[in-house]
Amino acid sequence: MTGKLPGKVALAISPTPAAREAAAAILPLHDWASEADADIILALGGDGFMLQTLHAVLHRRRPAKVFGMNRGTVGFLMNEYSADGIAERIANARAFRLHPLQMDARTISGERIVSPAINEVSLLRETRQAAKIEIAIDGRVRMSELTCDGVLVATPAGSTAYNLSANGPILPLQSDLLALTPISPFRPRRWRGALIPDTSTVEFRMLEAGKRPVSAVADQLEVRDVDVVRISTDRSITLELLFDPEYALDDRITMEQFLT
Repeated sequence: MTGKLPGKVALAISPTPAAREAAAAILPLHDWASEADADIILALGGDGFMLQTLHAVLHRRRPAKVFGMNRGTVGFLMNEYSADGIAERIANARAFRLHPLQMDARTISGERIVSPAINEVSLLRETRQAAKIEIAIDGRVRMSELTCDGVLVATPAGSTAYNLSANGPILPLQSDLLALTPISPFRPRRWRGALIPDTSTVEFRMLEAGKRPVSAVADQLEVRDVDVVRISTDRSITLELLFDPEYALDDRITMEQFLT
């Protein structure tokens, strides 16, 4: 044994060879709790697996903190992997707290789907025809018609993911903002999106929804043929990610703005 884990810590393992190999190395080193009983979850995988783990935490009856170690590709939300000093690293980790978005979507058929999103909620056209979308913020129409491939709302934590690929802005973690970013806008052609307070409620209304079908995606959950989608920050939920003290996630996000 190599140090006592600080509380009940469970191991969540991505089904990839790299994550399984890492798990085989650290499983014998500690006494691990079950995920149902854990206060802390050690996630082995990449950013996608981290999102999956955080969504699993959202559905728990009691909260759990998540400490990730990168066994994926980018690992933006993950600490570096090492089998050594895990107990000490978790005990000394600093917490970053975030509130997820809530997507409230209504389909053309009238079905309602509510789902959280940690990175972003994105709307995407389903066919070769461009989507036509009305955008309202806090009940006031701000854009009567956006013709585009899609549009998304991203949190600061998710601003370096799909939002950045769509040429959206990188948001500092401390900012109380959301990024509203178009995806391949056709009209207005020069619109590059907006920064809005994270207290806002964004409503997307599909124009010609039957002719120009649109899907809404909350992180990894897709809802097809949506009619109206409302997005707001859910402050009733707080997620805690744990990072090594020297791993400055906020600084890493800032540095992304200077990469060439």
